[in-house]
Amino acid sequence: MTTGTKPRVRFAPSPTGYLHVGGARTALFNWLFARHEGGTLLLRIEDTDVERNKPELVDGILDGLKWLGVEWDEGPYFQSKRLEMYREAAERVLASGAGFACYCKGASYAGGDAAEDHEGEGDDEGLKAAKQAACPCRDLTDADRAAKEKDGIPRAIRFRTPRTGVTKFEDAVFGPRELQNADIEDFVLLRSNGMPTYQLSVVVDDIDMRITHVIRGADHLSNTPKQVLIYCALGAEPPVFAHVPLILGPDRTRLSKRHGATSVGSYADEGFLPEAFRNFLALLGWSAGGDSEYLRTNELIERFSLSGVSRTNAIFDRAKLEWFNTQYLQKPPVEDLLPAVEAELKRAGIWNPAWAGPEREWFAHAVDLIRPRTRFITDFSGWARAFFSDDFEWEAAAREKFWKDERLPQLLAKLADVLEALSEWNHDSSDAALRKLAEAEGVKAGLLINATRVAIVGRAVAPPLFETMVALGQERVVTRIRKALPAISKGGAATA
Repeated sequence: MTTGTKPRVRFAPSPTGYLHVGGARTALFNWLFARHEGGTLLLRIEDTDVERNKPELVDGILDGLKWLGVEWDEGPYFQSKRLEMYREAAERVLASGAGFACYCKGASYAGGDAAEDHEGEGDDEGLKAAKQAACPCRDLTDADRAAKEKDGIPRAIRFRTPRTGVTKFEDAVFGPRELQNADIEDFVLLRSNGMPTYQLSVVVDDIDMRITHVIRGADHLSNTPKQVLIYCALGAEPPVFAHVPLILGPDRTRLSKRHGATSVGSYADEGFLPEAFRNFLALLGWSAGGDSEYLRTNELIERFSLSGVSRTNAIFDRAKLEWFNTQYLQKPPVEDLLPAVEAELKRAGIWNPAWAGPEREWFAHAVDLIRPRTRFITDFSGWARAFFSDDFEWEAAAREKFWKDERLPQLLAKLADVLEALSEWNHDSSDAALRKLAEAEGVKAGLLINATRVAIVGRAVAPPLFETMVALGQERVVTRIRKALPAISKGGAATA
């Protein structure tokens, strides 16, 4: 890497699945590093594995990155459109003597054209151990090769790995690394069908795209010696490598579907906030220093460095993720939350455009009232739906518990009349009116408070009643109480 050069990093997923947690964390680390250093993040789609690729998943990966807030500066580039560049590079390695033509049939040789892993997800099953069998084609004579060419035997190109010595590199996380060359097989660069392997295409792309730092999962440490050899064979200086720890489930095994959702899109659908997810992901294998965990995105960018990345595998803790989500629902200024609530209400089909205009102040107040009791953004269209729509259900358990007193239809009818007659509509006036009626009727105020809450929001648990009544407005509260009366008389119907 040239001293003083602004970093250029890349995230390089393969469209063999959706954007998973491991890949999202890799993308985030690259993005944070690029933003902290004033560098550039490229997006590269590694789609040369035609058997495993699903082109329709590309959009899913892009959508996942956009939701997460990881914005790339260049790309997306597609390896499938750069095949000729890889073939030319393989021929250069062959011509230099650092490679050799291989005529082995399919997988008959231990180091054959087996599929290899790509970098995008970071939580795949991991790379297979290096195979050490010697390819018999390595020492073919010119006459032998000419005979095979004459017979029309398909030719692959393999790297001629040195049989002695070591290949070394410095990893920004794991420190100095080296591997005996005797433990590296003569790996394939170009398959006999003309398709490049991962080892070749990733190096050619990183050279061409002037990548200065390769930040990827620690399961790719075993790939790096091979790639260093290719860099040298192509006359290029290797980038800085930084391999980040893996993400494990609570049982200390590789994170997988058995631990719950692994797709980023699943967490978006559940109602997690992107910034909360970013904060949580950033701390999986990286420490900002100090005791603070609640770090807004600008703080993550300001503090991020490769020196803070741990060598220890990280544990995915669902409860911790939910804690982060509640923090981001409740702590930031309410204005920061409004766009997310607006998007959720639009998704649920209950958005009122006036809330973005003349009623913006009311909207902000309602969100601020609700959010101390939320865990997910979907709560605003779920249990808090009654604040934004007259189409809501009375919760069955709440009806059974708080609408069973036979006096309630008569009492709530009177309450509706009393509330409708108030000349001022505020917390104190509505509170006083309800309590005065309860005293006059010889009942506890709690009976009316609980029954009224269920009538106007459908839930037993909600923000304080009189604050809720002010937020809903006098006319809506009176209307909803009266609408509930027939259901209360019949023991409670389901829908408001």
